[in-house]
Amino acid sequence: MYLIQFIRGFCMALADSVPGVSGGTIAFLLGFYDRFISSIDDLLTGGKEKKKEAFFFLLKLGIGWICGMISAVLVLASVFESHIYAISSLFIGFIVFAIPLVIREEKETLLAKKAAIPFVLVGIAIVSLITYFNPASGGSGVDLEHMTVKLGVLLFLAGAVAISAMVLPGISGSTLLLIMGLYLPIVTAIKEFLHLNMSVVPALFCFGFGVLFGVFGVVKLIRKALENFRAQMIYLIIGLMIGSIYAVIMGPTTLDVPQSAMTLREFNILFFAIGAVVILGLQKLKTQKEG
Repeated sequence: MYLIQFIRGFCMALADSVPGVSGGTIAFLLGFYDRFISSIDDLLTGGKEKKKEAFFFLLKLGIGWICGMISAVLVLASVFESHIYAISSLFIGFIVFAIPLVIREEKETLLAKKAAIPFVLVGIAIVSLITYFNPASGGSGVDLEHMTVKLGVLLFLAGAVAISAMVLPGISGSTLLLIMGLYLPIVTAIKEFLHLNMSVVPALFCFGFGVLFGVFGVVKLIRKALENFRAQMIYLIIGLMIGSIYAVIMGPTTLDVPQSAMTLREFNILFFAIGAVVILGLQKLKTQKEG
């Protein structure tokens, strides 16, 4: 059971580390999302026994997540900017093939509440508007080694928003960081910290504090929303995922040296197919476990 939780956490980290689908989506596809959210909530507000059970579940998951995140960051910081269109094609593969799986998993809930379909449009609009009006797109890079109060506040807010997205099965926190022009700076800062460059610690502290604030603030809200408005939430999540395709396409404009948005000419079908294989493989892993 420990190995299964480790693999789950590892896969969630790989998803969280790249723009595309979130770790929450992976948890959803592998069939343990509700337990994941409940465990975080129980760890924060549950009784003694629930806290203990939640702690050990999240510990096993967390060890895999940390290993996956470190592995991903060490690779991503060096290849993301130089192979942006191939990586973006991979992200789109994740999203496109995850959407029908989410729909299939929640088919009964969605069919029972067809009146909630407009929430798909709300999700699309949220991501598209954030992407379109993002002031960082095409702007200058962010230097996390030279902190200012304004940058610290921005990192705190980015951490809170990103972790909120990461625990939702929909748009990933990394996609939101990409939209804000902070994805590559954060990934690079984590890599520098792993190489013992302490100059990035203040920036990572602000970002990490925002992450903790987001976890405490959003998890109970998500749990209640899924319990009481599940169909609306799932339709919203589907909309967020569809909208995030546009965010990934525009991702190259947020680089330190901005590049043009991805077009069909830059689209890499091989990496798109790899993304599809990864998502379908995760679903197969869940099917075999249930069998």
